Amino acid sequence: MATADQVKALVRSHAQGDDTQFYSVAMQVAARASRGGQGKFAQELRDLVDTVRKQSEARPGRPIPVAQPRGELSGLLSVSYPDARMADLVLEPHVRERLDRVILEQRQRDRLRSQGFQPLRRLLLIGPPGTGKTMTASALAGDLHLPLFLIQLDGLITKFMGETAAKLRLIFDALKETNGVYLFDEVDALGGERARSNDVGEIRRVLNSFLQFLEQDQSDSLLVAATNHPQLLDRAMFRRFDAVIEYPLPTGDVVKALVRNRLAAVRLGRIAWPSVTKGAEGLSHAEITLAAEKAAKDVILAKADAVTTAALVSALRERHGESAR
Repeated sequence: MATADQVKALVRSHAQGDDTQFYSVAMQVAARASRGGQGKFAQELRDLVDTVRKQSEARPGRPIPVAQPRGELSGLLSVSYPDARMADLVLEPHVRERLDRVILEQRQRDRLRSQGFQPLRRLLLIGPPGTGKTMTASALAGDLHLPLFLIQLDGLITKFMGETAAKLRLIFDALKETNGVYLFDEVDALGGERARSNDVGEIRRVLNSFLQFLEQDQSDSLLVAATNHPQLLDRAMFRRFDAVIEYPLPTGDVVKALVRNRLAAVRLGRIAWPSVTKGAEGLSHAEITLAAEKAAKDVILAKADAVTTAALVSALRERHGESAR
């Protein structure tokens, strides 16, 4: 049956007119009932939610509910409803394959749970800056039609040094009450190696609390942690995630796709792609995109006919200079 927290969440979402959250909690109740051996009740509740949801969506002119953090959470979370989709991202094939699997399991989570399995929902994204980790969280939220909640961990620790564990509890309670994608960006601020001699006791206690909350989290929300510095993470962090996905710098094919995608609205000349991919070596997805934009702007401002290899290589060279500063 429903837990006390779920009953409160049902009443709260009904009072706020948040149908999306109401249905989400109802499906959580069904999943819990299924795990408790109440298969018939669980299926009846799922069918009822599906029927009511379809009837509700058929009514014209209904407002779309917007989840907004309130009270203390308003200083810890920011919320957005991304338009991004996974199809918008240019990623290495092995990265896209793993993310597609996450989306598939999330969409079929009730089916998996009915057979005793849990869907992938705790992801650790690692890799250099600008390789698409934060955009991935936005695209997951967009594809799954969920709000994206951003947690700024560095500010959390700095501002609430002695109260961070209590604030973290608020965030993990929110994961249970409001279904969404929760992004813990720069998670190394919380998950640093506990054995470092220059660390302070408070930070170690915060890490232990974070690990405990990760272990106990049984929500339906998607939890995404991202870091540019995986070598700083405590080894215990890696065991708390369902999937650790590494984002490399773009290879030649990805460089070509990035440039083509960004310059789809302008004319390309005869591009010597080997020269462009060589010029892009060592740059991130974001830096290559900025270089392509620079080349396009140069063409527009010069009233030239097309973007050339020379313009792209020159813009890439500039990005190398910017990144070296």
